[in-house]
Amino acid sequence: MTSGAPGPRGPLAGKTVALPESRELDQLSRLLEDQGATTWRCPLVSILDAPDPAPVDDWLRRLVAGAFDDVIFLTGEGLRRLLARAERTGTRDAVVAALARVRRITRGPKPARALHEIGLASDLPASVPTSRGVIDSLRPLDLNGRRVGLQLYGTDPGAELVAFLTSARAVVSSVSPYVYAPAIDDRRVRELIEAMQTGRVDAIAFTSASQIDRLWGVARDAGIEPALAAALSSTRVAAIGPIVDAALAARGVRIDIATNKPFVMKHLVGLIAEKLGPAPA
Repeated sequence: MTSGAPGPRGPLAGKTVALPESRELDQLSRLLEDQGATTWRCPLVSILDAPDPAPVDDWLRRLVAGAFDDVIFLTGEGLRRLLARAERTGTRDAVVAALARVRRITRGPKPARALHEIGLASDLPASVPTSRGVIDSLRPLDLNGRRVGLQLYGTDPGAELVAFLTSARAVVSSVSPYVYAPAIDDRRVRELIEAMQTGRVDAIAFTSASQIDRLWGVARDAGIEPALAAALSSTRVAAIGPIVDAALAARGVRIDIATNKPFVMKHLVGLIAEKLGPAPA
């Protein structure tokens, strides 16, 4: 366990919040510690570049050559990884210029924020930050013959979204610029489960479905799925966004703290402080 020092005061003083987050772990820890919490850092997954860069390079070359009319970004991490690869191959400026020429479609605030970082905006943000939300936003449009570049993530093939685009007679070219890998060893994940089960953790905050997949995978391999279920039933469970909500609900987990819009960490921390903090006088 790696714990941040609790703040001298705040609504979360005396509370311990487990954080399986990896990408923005420091930011999330700081936000919670500013509210007085002690954080239990347990990053469950790390994010790595795709092991074979050739498909990524080919997709970027096609983008620069004008092969796409629309580009769909499902994650901010995906766009940043594509830009980082373009930087390494000397094509970053050309990629940004190409993105400025296409219709940009985003799922949720993170890819929209990544576009903003390069001076661009989303032309069509999904009404709900899920793949189904992207589909619902695209459904009224004429996609017949549109050439669509689709950024996927991890090993998710985006089957539902690809099937919709194909049925709408769009031509889809997908790319997966990164993969997930374990960030810590299984022993430390089991320690987290035990800490929740024995009441040493007051809440756990999930920020991605991949964290949930890893947690259940470790429990399954160790034969302690009942212990994980018991641990979560005795711990406040916080979740950010409908994708995380759905991943937990599919496993029968009660969600105590769920964000509505905006789906950002500061909002999540505010809800945790409200739920775990002292009742108003």
